[in-house]
Amino acid sequence: MYKAEKFDKDGNRTGTMPLPEVLFVDEPNFFVMHQYVRAYLANQRQGNVSTKTRSEVRGGGKKPWVQKGTGRARAGTINSPLWRHGGVAFGPKPRDYRMKLPKKVKRLAFKSALTQRAKESAIKILEDITLDEPSTKTIKRILSNMAIPDGEYILFLTAESDANLYKSIRNIKKVHIKPTGELNTYDIIRYTTIIATEGSIKKLEERLSR
Repeated sequence: MYKAEKFDKDGNRTGTMPLPEVLFVDEPNFFVMHQYVRAYLANQRQGNVSTKTRSEVRGGGKKPWVQKGTGRARAGTINSPLWRHGGVAFGPKPRDYRMKLPKKVKRLAFKSALTQRAKESAIKILEDITLDEPSTKTIKRILSNMAIPDGEYILFLTAESDANLYKSIRNIKKVHIKPTGELNTYDIIRYTTIIATEGSIKKLEERLSR
């Protein structure tokens, strides 16, 4: 069973907390994690880039000059890729980059990423906090008290969307906030430290127990 450091609302360490076993696998599967990241990034692509081939460029119906006698290289059309403003040879065309993964593979990748972060002691548990109004200063103080090393990419995980917390965190460099329902494997891999509220861990347990 994995354990995580637990902190109070002010960011002071209060001990450790056991994490639900349903969140993890015996050993992280890096191949499946890699598959997920490839599919995730591919699915972010719009795939609408388009260039014109020589047949799509306007004009070029007339031969620029006669075939022989001018001393110039022979040319049949100004639409050739050899010419400025001509068509593009083998240029990109709109295409669908989407990749599909089975649900079991997605779940294994998700649990593998969580397992790896737990092994690295990169998951921190914070008591549920609520702010009456946005306060970046409060969040910075909590992070400072938690003594997280500089340069860490931090994911702040909450049980539900919280407008005040979101506004408090969005201006802090390298810190991102997400509700549990939007968490994916790429997020877990991308951020080196995960600060999860107690409520978010319960939500995560419910999600993976289905």
